[in-house]
Amino acid sequence: MAINILISDPLSEDGIYPLRQEQELDLNIVSNTGLAPEELKAIIKDFDVLLVRSQTKVTREIIEAADNLKLIGRAGVGVDNIDLEAATEKGIIVVNAPDGNTNSAAEHTTAMIMALARHIPHAYQSLMEGRWDRKKFVGVELKNKTLGVVGFGRIGQEVAHRAKGNRMNVIAYDPFLTAEKAEKAGVDYGSVEDVAKVADFITVHTPLLDSTRHMINENIFNIMKDGVRIINCARGGIIDEEALYAAIESGKVAGAALDVMEEEPFVGNKLLDLPQVIATPHLGASTIEAQESVAVDVSNDILSYFKHGTVLNPVNMPSVPKDMVAKVEPFFELGDKIGKLVSHLTDEPINEVNIYYSGDLANFDVRPLTNNTVKGILTRNLGNHVNNVNARYLADRNDIKINEHKSTRAKAFLNSITVELVTNNTTHKVKGTLLAGLGARIVQIDDYNVDINPEGHILFIKHTDKPGAIGLVGTLLADQNINIATMQVGRAIEGGDAIMVLSVDHVVEYVDFLKQQKNIFEVKAITL
Repeated sequence: MAINILISDPLSEDGIYPLRQEQELDLNIVSNTGLAPEELKAIIKDFDVLLVRSQTKVTREIIEAADNLKLIGRAGVGVDNIDLEAATEKGIIVVNAPDGNTNSAAEHTTAMIMALARHIPHAYQSLMEGRWDRKKFVGVELKNKTLGVVGFGRIGQEVAHRAKGNRMNVIAYDPFLTAEKAEKAGVDYGSVEDVAKVADFITVHTPLLDSTRHMINENIFNIMKDGVRIINCARGGIIDEEALYAAIESGKVAGAALDVMEEEPFVGNKLLDLPQVIATPHLGASTIEAQESVAVDVSNDILSYFKHGTVLNPVNMPSVPKDMVAKVEPFFELGDKIGKLVSHLTDEPINEVNIYYSGDLANFDVRPLTNNTVKGILTRNLGNHVNNVNARYLADRNDIKINEHKSTRAKAFLNSITVELVTNNTTHKVKGTLLAGLGARIVQIDDYNVDINPEGHILFIKHTDKPGAIGLVGTLLADQNINIATMQVGRAIEGGDAIMVLSVDHVVEYVDFLKQQKNIFEVKAITL
């Protein structure tokens, strides 16, 4: 029986060559681009595979109409145009091509750095307008300058490699970057603040998450060197554009090179009115080779799926086998919440994750649970790109060792999951269980016994066990009109370290202010 493949966005013909030349499978490839949503919905029931780029919006409505669809391929990195939840519910595998545009993005970033350093766009424009302004466009060399790389994943590492070829010094920040990894890459490393203080050029290469939105903000600009140059070829929103505009106007920032902005198309953005800014219309992955590469990667995954039942770059979770669902599925949400919570207890790179299963759980195949829990841990820094299928792969790529431990002995609960994160300097753990009639509960954070419903907005506070600490926090939250739903407190010894864990109705945005209060030394706002 033929496998029907619909290509609904323009793709490189060379990229889909693996599909065109396939002999073992009977493939019927239909290219029909520019379809309106209603048109796609009307024909999608006839296809086994949908292959898209960014133009086609694969909504829940379209997926629900896809009676025979088995796989959606996204020829690119992001999958914002695909409803992953709807695809997963329907048992449809979604694959993408996360590595296909790495080289192109790194090269474009390098080109932007050089163009910014030597005023190339403005010098060219001046020449085209009949002027010979040699003195006006005196630039700076890259040699012996320091490049700060915020986000040291695939693209960040490639940019650093090229910068070192230009004899630049490199300092990097990444939540998964350790001293050993930095030494191996031949770069210095530190916090975002450390990078900001010493870098002459700063380029960002993080995903856009709640934790990275506006991470380059007014406070960070204030500690940068005078005359710093900023490059963003990653995602609009990582840099606070209002703060960048003010920093350029004040002279703190000598120039900025932007391939992305918060709103696209960004024609008319006031940053483009500044002569210190150069920009391109989101061209980071726009090379012939990258367009071909991402299509080849997805094409090969399609062939692998129908030949072997496996794919290299899955983005969502395939259906859990039915014989396993009844046994372990109730713990999926618990593992995910424990993973998310424990990931917020440290800002240091994680070396090792130990997951302890106690009670009846020890009798089951818990690998799906482990994947789900690792997904929860990594989501904080990698975003929704992490899923149950690729979590172990991404952990391995970031040199995080994952260990499973089982014990049929359960000390206080019929079943429990304990997740322990190990860094170079600290160890943190969170324990949870399912209670009849109450659902998922967190029962231990580090060495403190608690009873927490892992839902909504959580405020985690470490403080010195002194009278008035709880009242102070309650008053400060009341002043901000933030209502406390529940509060848990715990201490190791009288007068020693203690914790407060509060469920609140709204996101707490003034964490730094709480940290400044007497006897409070750690505050984390967590959304589960």
